[in-house]
Amino acid sequence: MARDERGVTPQSEDFSAWYNELVAKAQLVDRGPAKGTMIIRPYGYRLWELLQAELDRRIKDTGHENAYFPLLIPESYLRREAEHVEGFSPELAVVTHAGGKELDEPLVVRPTSETIIGEMMAKWISSHRDLPLLLNQWANVVRWELRPRMFLRTTEFLWQEGHTAHADEADAMRETMLALDIYAEVARDIAAIPVVPGEKTPGERFAGAVRTFTIEGMMRDGKALQAGTSHYMGTNFAKAFEIQYTSEAGRLELCHTTSWGMSTRMLGGVIMTHGDDKGLVLPPALAPHQVVIVPIGRGEQGEQTLAAARELAGRLKAAGVRAHVDDRSQLSPGFRFNDWELRGVPVRLELGPRDLASGTAVMAKRLGEEGKEQVPLESLPELMPGVLADFQAFLLERATAFRDSNTSRTDTWEAFAEAVATGWASALHCGEASCEDEIKAKTAATPRCIPLAGEPESGSCIHCGAPAAYGKRVLFGRAY
Repeated sequence: MARDERGVTPQSEDFSAWYNELVAKAQLVDRGPAKGTMIIRPYGYRLWELLQAELDRRIKDTGHENAYFPLLIPESYLRREAEHVEGFSPELAVVTHAGGKELDEPLVVRPTSETIIGEMMAKWISSHRDLPLLLNQWANVVRWELRPRMFLRTTEFLWQEGHTAHADEADAMRETMLALDIYAEVARDIAAIPVVPGEKTPGERFAGAVRTFTIEGMMRDGKALQAGTSHYMGTNFAKAFEIQYTSEAGRLELCHTTSWGMSTRMLGGVIMTHGDDKGLVLPPALAPHQVVIVPIGRGEQGEQTLAAARELAGRLKAAGVRAHVDDRSQLSPGFRFNDWELRGVPVRLELGPRDLASGTAVMAKRLGEEGKEQVPLESLPELMPGVLADFQAFLLERATAFRDSNTSRTDTWEAFAEAVATGWASALHCGEASCEDEIKAKTAATPRCIPLAGEPESGSCIHCGAPAAYGKRVLFGRAY
């Protein structure tokens, strides 16, 4: 199918090709020289900064403090928690030589920081007065990927990882659910992704966790994306690293720990939840430029519209709007309009000589049926915050409607298999890992989560007919 160099493959033709072309053409990322790595370009990194700021504020508001731990972890640390090292072994990058000689002990490039933070928690905690210990780290991690995809699965990616220690299970579980609530709020209110919070089945748990919770979002191809996870570790890591405290009664007790993380994968979720055949569609809360002003005209007229555009941008910024003036006068207006559509800007304002004379601008929203409209220049700073808020709400409503229309409550295997071919199935399940494996082999679908809001229900497994395990339905879908 012929298309110009700015266009992308239609989603209906090849969703994977659409995504791979879009992240490059919208100048979000480029491929790094080492296999599976990505270079996040300024436009993409600004998206991450805006998401990071929203998440970081919420983390700090709930009493957590940021710290930083080393990238290199002694291999012996990972081996202390058997299930943890077994789960990560295939993904580890290991440094065996440094300074021109072989190291006495290999160093693992961190895949996650439970082990090194556990070592330090054991050093810093001695009394019940030291609890809870609430830490967060913004960092990069390395997990060797065989089938990389930009943002979604890369050898190196950016994230935050929360790590906390508590006196008992009840307090640690409150923390686990608090982190999940923060993730769900950021996904919903900032990324406009209507996620389903739930618990992972035993076969899908994080290596070394007692319980794993997740937020799952539906992408526009019907697949699921795990957008954030929160783990209750019980005393598994406390035993391995001797993280213990003296209770008020004077007894030595093991701490209960948690860990939780959200990564640059979330940006892939934004792209695939909202994007269309024209390119990105960015929620205003995350858009690097919420409004782009395109001045039109040549010579003296061009100078006048450019000056007016800059003055308008200043007034919009004063009103709290991230406004940008596209002053690339060497490019045609049409090219610039298409370029900002591709890059997902929520609102475009066109300002030509006639508009300037009439004291108006032409407003075009990235989505919507109403088309272009004339808006008074004077009232734009007052009007625009409401326009952006409405667009943010529209994106969430649209994504919610799409998810709901592609989620089926299924009670037969035939209906289940048909549902997961294009979306999600809500079904009863026995909870056996072997049954999950068989379902995956037949349909490519996996249990995404046991929804926290699911209604109580009993019955038989959708696949094997054994008694259902969880007292409610499980969401199944193909996933990234």
